[in-house]
Amino acid sequence: MPTDIEIAQAAVLQPIALVAEKLKLKPEDLTLFGKHIAKLSPECTNRLKKSNQPNGKLILVTAISPTPAGEGKTTTTVGLSDALNLSFQQTQTSKVAMACLREPSLGPVFGKKGGATGGGYAQVVPMEDINLHFTGDFHAIGAANNLLAALVDNHIYQGNVLGIDPATITWRRCIDMNDRMLRNITLNRNVNDAHSFTRDSAFDITVASEVMAIFCLADSLSDLNFRLGNIQVAQNKNGMPVLASDLQAEGAMTALLKNAFQPNLVQTLEHTPAILHGGPFANIAHGCNSVMATSNALKLADIVVTEAGFGADLGAEKFIDIKCRKMNIQPDLVVLVATVRALKYHGGVEVADLNTENLNALQVGMANLQKHITNLTEHFGLQVLVAINHFASDTEAEIDLLQTEVTKLGLQAKLCKHWAQGGKGALSLAETVLSILNKPLNNIDIIKNNFKYLYQNEAYILEKIEIIAHKIYGANSVELSQAALASLTMLEKNYRHFPVCIAKTQYSFSSDPKLRGAPIGHVLHVRELRLSRGAEFIVAVCGDMMTMPGLPKVPASNHIGVNDDGNIIGLS
Repeated sequence: MPTDIEIAQAAVLQPIALVAEKLKLKPEDLTLFGKHIAKLSPECTNRLKKSNQPNGKLILVTAISPTPAGEGKTTTTVGLSDALNLSFQQTQTSKVAMACLREPSLGPVFGKKGGATGGGYAQVVPMEDINLHFTGDFHAIGAANNLLAALVDNHIYQGNVLGIDPATITWRRCIDMNDRMLRNITLNRNVNDAHSFTRDSAFDITVASEVMAIFCLADSLSDLNFRLGNIQVAQNKNGMPVLASDLQAEGAMTALLKNAFQPNLVQTLEHTPAILHGGPFANIAHGCNSVMATSNALKLADIVVTEAGFGADLGAEKFIDIKCRKMNIQPDLVVLVATVRALKYHGGVEVADLNTENLNALQVGMANLQKHITNLTEHFGLQVLVAINHFASDTEAEIDLLQTEVTKLGLQAKLCKHWAQGGKGALSLAETVLSILNKPLNNIDIIKNNFKYLYQNEAYILEKIEIIAHKIYGANSVELSQAALASLTMLEKNYRHFPVCIAKTQYSFSSDPKLRGAPIGHVLHVRELRLSRGAEFIVAVCGDMMTMPGLPKVPASNHIGVNDDGNIIGLS
């Protein structure tokens, strides 16, 4: 089978204006970036915001805890979107489904994970443009972030009228690249300048920055401007907060973000409309695309298929407790992606042996899937459908066992082959989705949707962390470092109403990436508490989690290049 990039480059794309027509958008609703990429115009997004058009149905695609074997969450999101439109065409239904995804970060593109445009015959395109510079949104976010950093240091250099205490500066610079050498830096070694000062700092990857979070949670330019102004960068010498608005930074930051703030419209290989906008990681940030993207998509399409990063313990929890709370929305259905290979890995099989049938390991690994199902159905009150993302090495016995075990839990598990077959490979999944969405709420066969948040706004911050740890992660207790305890008093006093964003390893329910399956009775170690005042949440950094990842021993960049015809090769 051809590689992902070969499939993408062989595709015949429709002009983006033609794709937009499926959403009843006109040429003047678009700002074009060539033939196949566009942004929704400000006039379009403003009109949609004021529209009385009812929202479409919202499907959240999430997954079991990720493994080196891969789960295919984005691929399933794309495949399901294509399959829904194929089903509408076959039944001559004048409805439209669309995908709503995050933009890729250059960190994983050149690192270990690869890009974020799906795979096989379930991709969003043009794949190379999306995975690399796209429309420049991430560059704008990095520039806005680093402008604020420069303004903080410049203010002190120019006389420090605000009385900023350099030792309390928390604002970091960022870059959209994995570079572990930037985790700790010393700023300004120019000791010969009488006005200079030296301090220790660090870089975060752009997708972990508060500007990225604000960008994705703001629902208008005025809200964006307000939230940027609310960023706390330091304290003054009297211990009072110093905000970006004190530095008069928010206007210029908003100016840098103005064009980026408009959602991006592209298409899948099967010409399904797709909005890609924003891209916070779910292991170190809140893992959802932008509020602007989702709110616009819900006005444009009958069904919106979106995804939340990594496993449901991270992405789905944050999607619900942070994004849904902010938007006052809820998913109509959750599609939980699992693979036979990944479940065998959670059952103790090493990567080299995953292609060999192992029913015992699959049975053991089912604990991970079952825990995610329990979290979604019992703790959030959501309907769940399991999607089995098929790999060629899967045996009939393994598929049968997985489907049987899911049936015992009272749910359905649908085998999906969209990676190899495109939308037609996910038709069974799409038809089941439609049957669930079309059932009347009083039908006794449906799991009644008792949607709820995991915790209430008024709960204490530590209580929120403990609820997530106990209910979602299966932890026995939460242990805070001395640094985290020192921050907690101030945060509880002033920001108790904020939700919590847990930064922890994606590879385990625990804060230890080596604990597979569904461990119980472990301790969640909270190393640091960070205030994201503009984004309006508290980040709890757990275990050894880093907000600036590093490159692997053999980076993906080793295999990327450009051939004599000017085509990019090796991108995945």
